[in-house]
Amino acid sequence: MQEQSRVNKQAWEYRAYEFWEKRDGTPAEYAAIIKQDPAASLKKHRRHLEDVAGKTIANICGSNGRKTVPLALLGADVTVFDISEENARYALELAHAAGTKIEYVVGDLYAIDLERYSETFDLLYLEGGILHYFADLERFLQILFTMLKPGGQLILSDFHPVGRWIDTDLTYKPCYFDQAVQAGDLAYKTHFTDEEQVDFPDVSVRYFTLSEILNGVLRTGFTLKRFDEHRGWNGENIPKEFTLLATKPLEGSNI
Repeated sequence: MQEQSRVNKQAWEYRAYEFWEKRDGTPAEYAAIIKQDPAASLKKHRRHLEDVAGKTIANICGSNGRKTVPLALLGADVTVFDISEENARYALELAHAAGTKIEYVVGDLYAIDLERYSETFDLLYLEGGILHYFADLERFLQILFTMLKPGGQLILSDFHPVGRWIDTDLTYKPCYFDQAVQAGDLAYKTHFTDEEQVDFPDVSVRYFTLSEILNGVLRTGFTLKRFDEHRGWNGENIPKEFTLLATKPLEGSNI
């Protein structure tokens, strides 16, 4: 396992199950909410995922199953690829409580069995802030390209590289073009007390510019179909997230 992956696995297996219960409730409680309206759990990506019944979907870094289980309830055949055993435990319990089934593969995505998963999925779904955990962006994108069937779709939603460095008070941190792999806080660390936070391990991250992301997608061979920018969660006039839609060309096609 690569060093960055090793560090991130250790971090994401630290009290992750406890956090998901703290934020979303027990798997049974959260499943009851999702079952009321599975499509609603897909939020802003709902319009891109209206016809998933019968499709094979890979939810990359799908964490606690908050998107995987709704997709499964909507009739998709969904597989999560994630590095955390704690995430897997919650997600599998969530699926069971919701009365559906998902596959969960725990491991380093860099080490995925590409012979097994080559051209397996109709759709790849990545959301919630993923790219910074993969310092070798082009290798990561090439793995995704290999997993996707010809004609399949990539839905990639991530933190906006511009908005990442602008606070809500419009204070700017001049870090946009930094390329170093660096230590960062675990995403859910602040949900615990100051005393508890002292013991939290760091994650290992590498942030990318918008051009690095877009050019990486294009160089890999994907056909870019759409790129949307989203305001902050509270409607701030700052680009906080983006959603990128791309396809893998059919064999012999440049479209």
